[in-house]
Amino acid sequence: MAKEKDQNTKDNKNLLICFLWNFSAELKLILMALLVLCTLATLLPFIPSSFSISASELRFCISRIAAPDVVNSTSLAVVNDPGLENGVIKRPLTDKAVVNNGDIKLPVVNNGDTKRLFSGNTVVDNGDVKPKSVLNNGVTKRSFTGYGWAAYNFVLMSAYRGGVNGFAVIGLSSKPLHVYAHPSYRCEWVPLNQSENRVLTDGSRILTDWGYGRVYTTVVVNCTFPATVNSKNSGGTLLLHATTGDADRNVTDSIPVLTESPNSVDFDLYDTNRRREKYDYLYCGSSLYGNLSPQRVREWIAYHARFFGEKSHFVLHDAGGVQEEVLEVLRPWIELGRVTLHDIRDQERFDAYYHNQFMVVNDCLHRYRFDAKWIFFFDVDEFIGIPPNNTISSVMETLEEYSQFTIGQMPMSSQLCFSGDGPARTYRKWGFEKLAYRDVKKVPRRDRKYAVQPRNVFATGVHMSQNLQGKTYHGTGSLIRYFHYHGSISQRREPCRHLFNGTRITFDKNPYVLDTTMRDVGLAVKTFEIRTIGDRLIRTRQ
Repeated sequence: MAKEKDQNTKDNKNLLICFLWNFSAELKLILMALLVLCTLATLLPFIPSSFSISASELRFCISRIAAPDVVNSTSLAVVNDPGLENGVIKRPLTDKAVVNNGDIKLPVVNNGDTKRLFSGNTVVDNGDVKPKSVLNNGVTKRSFTGYGWAAYNFVLMSAYRGGVNGFAVIGLSSKPLHVYAHPSYRCEWVPLNQSENRVLTDGSRILTDWGYGRVYTTVVVNCTFPATVNSKNSGGTLLLHATTGDADRNVTDSIPVLTESPNSVDFDLYDTNRRREKYDYLYCGSSLYGNLSPQRVREWIAYHARFFGEKSHFVLHDAGGVQEEVLEVLRPWIELGRVTLHDIRDQERFDAYYHNQFMVVNDCLHRYRFDAKWIFFFDVDEFIGIPPNNTISSVMETLEEYSQFTIGQMPMSSQLCFSGDGPARTYRKWGFEKLAYRDVKKVPRRDRKYAVQPRNVFATGVHMSQNLQGKTYHGTGSLIRYFHYHGSISQRREPCRHLFNGTRITFDKNPYVLDTTMRDVGLAVKTFEIRTIGDRLIRTRQ
């Protein structure tokens, strides 16, 4: 009997093991599900109360799974449906197309507008049912309504008086507008004294960056009136009427661009017989952007402050490149009145060439047009140089008869340094002292920079002006040049990558010669800086 019970027990165990073995996968799944449920039950008290799934959201998810998107519905939309607002369906949480009256609408809400595609069926728009318009010949007439702007008609930067009867307005305009339409400008002077008559004249449009503009192009509008404007000095406002040139809609924006208060105009300033310029030489800088090197900026401003002399001034434009360390380098010169810094970072909202470089230099030209005898245009990685035993004043006297002259380029390496003083002393020198190798590879033409007598110039560019009265001279190679250390201003590190001691070398298959023109004035520039602003910049870093 006992043996029979043991046999039964053994058989039951074998049966249980067989059962567990055959259903092991299902048991593992059940145990895993129980483990997950226990885990969720444990974590549930810690979940924020704001986390919840509503019944409507659950129904929406189920409906998205159960039913595909309908694309061929022709049922009439119900204007009073609670899901509508002013008859327009809003679907801010999806980018799927919404079918309404046979129209596929893109339910992307932007500034309160629902973007739509067009079809030929009945359209429900703002609660109005608009039937399609069929002409007698069976052709369906379609209409298009524009909202907002792809680009502004005119973006004003500044306006300046250019004489007793003229003004210059500087700004941006949509480049496609000037390519595909015929925009025009008219200038109107509105006297402050209402008893005086308004004066209206056509504006002359100058596109200074033609071929370089992007979404926007730089526009300089010259307003020349037939007689003296504001002759009684009683004040008034200059209006610019900017017309898009659209044949269907003659859209015109009237923009107040300049206001003169009573007795604010010094008409003697525009008398050529009473010229009294504040500066002999003024520098108009392009847009400064990127991570500029404080040490390279320090070297550039110290060199040119000495080179141009006391009656010179430097106008710089910060497009994001004048960080705090760079500002510390400029601050002593700003305090001395030698440098003016303009913050133009707001212009980045308008996409044009090279951080709106053309607009910036034209603003500078007209802003200081009557303050300087000569205005120079070049970059902060370029150094103006003249032959030994000459001065800038003697060179400029020989060019007095020209309204503009161009300056030839001397391309210097930005990584090859002369190690004649030994590596230790070389690294302590300023950039323009040790970067002494000039590229002498033969090329068809190198870039040039330039200077103008601003009273004779109506608009300007980057490498030269094409809108001036008077003569232009290009053969200044033996009189004045500029040494270009390309890219060195944006490298916040030691510029020397390779050291050489020869007078003629070849690097990367390019020939270089040792040019010590800039190197020879290094000590004089450092001495000038110490005497002018002290040693406050002596610890400036790269």
